[in-house]
Amino acid sequence: MGTHDHYKHYLLAVLLVILAFNYVDRLALGLVLQDIKAELTLSDTQLGVLGGIAFALFYSVMGVPIARWADRGDRVNVISVTSLLWSAAVVLCSTAASFLQLLAIRVGVAIGEAGCIPPAHSLIADHFSRAERPRAVARYMLGGPLSVVIGFFLAGWLNQFYGWRITFALLGLPGLALAALAKLTLREPRRERSAEQPEASARDVDSARDVDSARDVDEGDSLGSTAAAPTFKTVCRCLWANRAFRHLLFCFAVLSFFGNGIGQWQPAFFIRSFGLQTGQLGTWLAIIYGLGGLIGTYWGGELASRHAAHNERLQLKAMALACLGLGAISALIYFSSQVYIAFALMAVAAIGGTTITAPLFATVQSLTPVRMRAMAIALVYLFANLLGMGLGPLAVGTLSDLLRPWAGEESLRYALLALCPGYFLAAWHLWSARLTVMADLRRGGLAQRLV
Repeated sequence: MGTHDHYKHYLLAVLLVILAFNYVDRLALGLVLQDIKAELTLSDTQLGVLGGIAFALFYSVMGVPIARWADRGDRVNVISVTSLLWSAAVVLCSTAASFLQLLAIRVGVAIGEAGCIPPAHSLIADHFSRAERPRAVARYMLGGPLSVVIGFFLAGWLNQFYGWRITFALLGLPGLALAALAKLTLREPRRERSAEQPEASARDVDSARDVDSARDVDEGDSLGSTAAAPTFKTVCRCLWANRAFRHLLFCFAVLSFFGNGIGQWQPAFFIRSFGLQTGQLGTWLAIIYGLGGLIGTYWGGELASRHAAHNERLQLKAMALACLGLGAISALIYFSSQVYIAFALMAVAAIGGTTITAPLFATVQSLTPVRMRAMAIALVYLFANLLGMGLGPLAVGTLSDLLRPWAGEESLRYALLALCPGYFLAAWHLWSARLTVMADLRRGGLAQRLV
């Protein structure tokens, strides 16, 4: 294993840990919503605003200029600076004395956290070929389930013993150290390419002629790696013309709406309907979503790279079937009157649902010219988070309030149940994307050379 191979795996490890702590505060917020509601005297609709549109609006919109910065400049600096911002803001959540104060601080968290995922995906795509990407993206996205272990387990017990304020203070501190680690140890490959452009260009032309070479580079990736970033208008026009990308954009938005709406309120559902304490509940959620997510995310990437490398059509068919199963199993959770049956169903849903994560984002990266990759991810998250993170929790909270006169304390159960069939719509978009994905991948290689 060469120096480059060692470094790219180190890069994955650092980005994985940063991603894990980037998600932690959002998971912790869902777990402590009930305590915040009691202390600050809030309604479910206000909690939906706090965990939904207030965060998502700034997270989504600010992701676009930050991604433009990443596509044009130093992605390591982007990750380091934004990690410092969101970590400091999470610590400040512990000082909020009112709904409006907590709302304002969460806006700061959102702006910082918007700088994590788009530049990370762009860096990964620079170091891993098309065939390697599902596996590489899967390993990076393991930061999601790892954050579940950290967020639910630690937040659950910290909140139970010390309260939600101390919980936020302690969860924000590790990100400060990670910001420094990224700045000091990660490298921006564009600087190296600029310094060695004549020699690198010759090597890249040779390797691009043979797509089955040992490196298996994407057509046009290296050839365009040092070119100027295209304009925002060019990026939008190019991506919108790609039919498979459009379907993946809508698919992720739908998944985000129903997934965020259900996920943000699920801890409150178990507290209200089954009387669980946050420490006990956090432990169960850490096991179910942490272990289940690790298995599903890793498995999805491995299966795609081993059995469907260069066959995104087959990957999309498998993802569509996984979404159909996710919708059916999710509904059964809220029909259950036994907490452990509900937990078992959640474990199956966690494993099956996360298998689509790595192949979906790897396909997005392969469909996208190299100087558009951070922007492509930012635009996917823009639509997904405005619709999903922004409106999903708000929809559940509002629906729960509307159902309360009829269902009482069980209103949240029926609000969550109402969202489960939405996963079938995501499955339809994945199934539709498979029809054009191979042709769109070929057109993407041409577009790379044109921009």
